[in-house]
Amino acid sequence: RATMKSLRFISAEAFVSNAEFARKNLGSVAHNLFPVLFKASYLLEQGEVIHDLVENWPLADLNVGKLLGTSVDYQEDLSHRTCSVCLESCLMGLRDYVLSHPSPYMKRLKVVDLTGIKDVEVQSCECKKTMGRWARTQLLSKLCLELLVYLQQTQCNPGTFEISIDVLIDLFVTEWNYELVVQALLKKCYCPLKICCVAFRSDNLALQKFFYVIKLTDPSLLRKLEIVHNVRLEMEHLEILFNSIHFPLLMSLTLPARTFNVRRFTAADELMLSNIGEKMGEMTQLTELSMSFSILTGRIQKLLSPLKTPLKMLDVSNCSLNHADMAYLANSFHAHHLEALDLSGHNIPDLYPSIFFKLLSRSSSVLRSLTLEDCNIQDTHVNMLIIGLNPCQKLQEFKFLGNPLSSQALKRLFTFLSELPMLKNVEFPVPRDCYPVGITYPIDDANLFTFDHQKYERVAEELNLILLQANREDVKASSPLFGSYDAAVQETNNELGAYLIKSFKETLEKFTTSLNELN
Repeated sequence: RATMKSLRFISAEAFVSNAEFARKNLGSVAHNLFPVLFKASYLLEQGEVIHDLVENWPLADLNVGKLLGTSVDYQEDLSHRTCSVCLESCLMGLRDYVLSHPSPYMKRLKVVDLTGIKDVEVQSCECKKTMGRWARTQLLSKLCLELLVYLQQTQCNPGTFEISIDVLIDLFVTEWNYELVVQALLKKCYCPLKICCVAFRSDNLALQKFFYVIKLTDPSLLRKLEIVHNVRLEMEHLEILFNSIHFPLLMSLTLPARTFNVRRFTAADELMLSNIGEKMGEMTQLTELSMSFSILTGRIQKLLSPLKTPLKMLDVSNCSLNHADMAYLANSFHAHHLEALDLSGHNIPDLYPSIFFKLLSRSSSVLRSLTLEDCNIQDTHVNMLIIGLNPCQKLQEFKFLGNPLSSQALKRLFTFLSELPMLKNVEFPVPRDCYPVGITYPIDDANLFTFDHQKYERVAEELNLILLQANREDVKASSPLFGSYDAAVQETNNELGAYLIKSFKETLEKFTTSLNELN
């Protein structure tokens, strides 16, 4: 579907389509036209023009997400295009803005915001080469260090050292880019480009390194903290983190798997958990919390009751919650505010059906995203599920992979889902009748692909036809067997793979050593 363009945007496209002409004539362009030229250049992937626009940026701020977002001149949102050509040109232009010759008092740029860029699975840019969050972290750190070296070795205009531009970015640090990022953060005060970390993600990083780099980021500015894969953060480390560092603006917190394990709890551990809850209560902006694959049986209240701000997003998937935990959630002040909820890995129909539906009912006026993967939802539960979901008229996303549902049950469910007005995305399981008889749930990785693929394709077509007949072409329905797309994992999968092989090798070596000692 073509998006309407204003005459001004069409003119901007015409101007930037000839890169050589545009670059030569930028000096005579009115300052208020730079934003529309930036978006037009981005749409046409005119890297050289983007570079020159940024190098000569005449305004006080350059917010990439806003510049690429929906606008009066061109409504299409381009902020999900992480086009490598465009983003690299933008960052190189920023470096050259610092080094270019016009007298510094003419330079007004104070803030560059890179946080509005969204990493998505399907890229619509022509070059199809993306620059993800990890690569943006890497390139900005590299440019800051190169800039410092250049300024030290070259006779520069003294005014250049007075330039100070805050570059807001979502940092993504792993073992492979750790040294570079640390060096850039350590020398931040000397560099005209100041890295300002608004969100921080860490994967594949030793705990000691994580603690060191997080302190360098200026945690007082941090709004989002994600500690995800292969960072061995356990409860005692989390307590140390919260006791030693304050996160006054933190809105979103993701903790790695197995941060908590109440099965091993001592009296001292109970005290530690209470302290962590109180520290989270001091984070008055905190509205998003993800702590999947921890064992939290019977402790949800202790952890969440100190929070003074209601949670809008809660992920407690595979956390072994019991009836008391679910009752606390359903009756807490959080229930009325939950926009996103993930309760995957809990046997909801058998353990606490009525209290779950109470929680659903309380959050129904605001709930946008619901994930119930591997919850043992069977054909006999579908009518009950439909009744529970019926008040959730704002639901945009429903994910229920890994549940033992037949084709017929899925068709009944899809007929209902097609009536939810805001729904945009559905992730449904491969029907049970596509698998061999006797398959057990949850299905292990070895048997995940043992289904009848032709039969699945037929059923998927029928489900899409239900949506089509209800005029719901806007709903995307799929069965991603290995779960939803994660841009960060996709970008660093080589490092993740190398880490897993190394861990496996170390485990084998320890096992062999133990065997030799026994012999």
